[in-house]
Amino acid sequence: MCGVIGMVGQGPVNQDLYDGLTVLQHRGQDAAGIMTYDEGRLYLRKSNGLVRDVFRTNHMLQLQGCVGIGHIRYPTAGCESEAEAQPFYVNSPYGISLAHNGNLTNAEEIKRDLYLEDLRHINTSSDSEVLLNVFAHELGELRKLKVSHDDLFSAVTGIHRRCRGAYAAIAMINGYGVLGFRDPSGIRPLCFGRRETESGPEYMIASESVALDVLGFELVRDVDPGEAVFIDLYGEIHTQQCASNPRLTPCIFEYVYLARPDSMIDDVSVYKSRLRMGRKLAGKIEREWPDHDIDVIIPIPDTSRTAALDMANELGVTYREGFIKNRYIGRTFIMPGQAVRKKSVRQKLNPIELEFRNKNVLLVDDSIVRGTTCQQIIQMTREMGANKVYFASAAPPVRYPNVYGIDMPAAHELIAHNRDEDTVAEVIGADRLLYQSLTDLVDAVREGNGGIADFDCSCFTGEYITGDVTAAYLEGLEAERQDEARGAAASGEAANLSGVLSWA
Repeated sequence: MCGVIGMVGQGPVNQDLYDGLTVLQHRGQDAAGIMTYDEGRLYLRKSNGLVRDVFRTNHMLQLQGCVGIGHIRYPTAGCESEAEAQPFYVNSPYGISLAHNGNLTNAEEIKRDLYLEDLRHINTSSDSEVLLNVFAHELGELRKLKVSHDDLFSAVTGIHRRCRGAYAAIAMINGYGVLGFRDPSGIRPLCFGRRETESGPEYMIASESVALDVLGFELVRDVDPGEAVFIDLYGEIHTQQCASNPRLTPCIFEYVYLARPDSMIDDVSVYKSRLRMGRKLAGKIEREWPDHDIDVIIPIPDTSRTAALDMANELGVTYREGFIKNRYIGRTFIMPGQAVRKKSVRQKLNPIELEFRNKNVLLVDDSIVRGTTCQQIIQMTREMGANKVYFASAAPPVRYPNVYGIDMPAAHELIAHNRDEDTVAEVIGADRLLYQSLTDLVDAVREGNGGIADFDCSCFTGEYITGDVTAAYLEGLEAERQDEARGAAASGEAANLSGVLSWA
């Protein structure tokens, strides 16, 4: 899970890109980068850290130009160093930079082919650099001094032919403009919007619509699966379907947890989908536990608040805020190392004792991944004097790793892997555990857009929609994602590549 943004403006775009990345900060708190183009020169700043820490005034002043792209990254196995921060850049052909959200499932195969057949060297372990080099090779094969938008679309067609997995990407081609494209399954989100100015229209492409909203852009629409959107330096927009068999199957975990509630993704309001998740959970309780003794429903902030509120309303049970969140602690299921995760949970949430004492409490969370967080929260709830502690998940059991850009842990680290509901309840210490059914979850999201063909639900079902995920691939992924592997990668961090770079 990362965030990408690109803009062609009538004036300097550095501040808008900075503000847009700040709005998308929930999609990654590990690294950030912006690259801009101005009169033949590229300007780059990227480093580890939050957006506000990576970009200082002197950096912003040097990010000149009316065209630019940006990226935020969250921790991913093998991508801890600043060398992996995006955007990436290649100088041939034309000079191309790229920011990518997702994961290529055949990256190693492509990397080998790029070296043996295309004579291209990949300098990092990031599949985003692989994607960039595929695009550069496809464009370079045209052997043209100048390219048209049709040539760019032809290169994207080549990407779809060679690449598998998930990719929502934004590329900047020096002297031409900004190109956004999405994989044929539309797994990761991408949208674009328009803003009118006195000098003419400005366009922005971003991972989520909330980035457009905050900056005063009107959402035009989502980028279709397999589609490419090109904005040239004159503010003209061109679009074309570049895949032969596009089929919209977005990642359902975007709606459960990843996206901001004030975003629209593929014409579905994330906020309203979470309200419906809460109502579906309430319906399950009414069917399976009509004589419940719940006194109060308390969400685990922040993403579960919306579902918990409508759940309480449907059941006629009191809703209360029982935890105060420290907003300066990152998301715990993607933190490297169990010890770090355990420590951060205690730092992240502080309970309000009065809301728990002598009550039967139903805690609501968006999902249960490792179980580390909910286990400690349940223990905190008991320490606050709760009589009974029940737990509800707005998502089904997470039993399989995600291979499309969410760095969920290896299967054996998932608490629900090879465990039934009662066993998970016992492990986390809950008196009762309720999971959302997959059917109810899909219905809750699809109600916003009946035109969605299907969803990627692989972390719940183990069925990977691209059809190329083998047992051998998952075994390799599991080895890569083990905490020991993370520690080894972190100790070998590459040299600092931050700072503003410019090319004549």
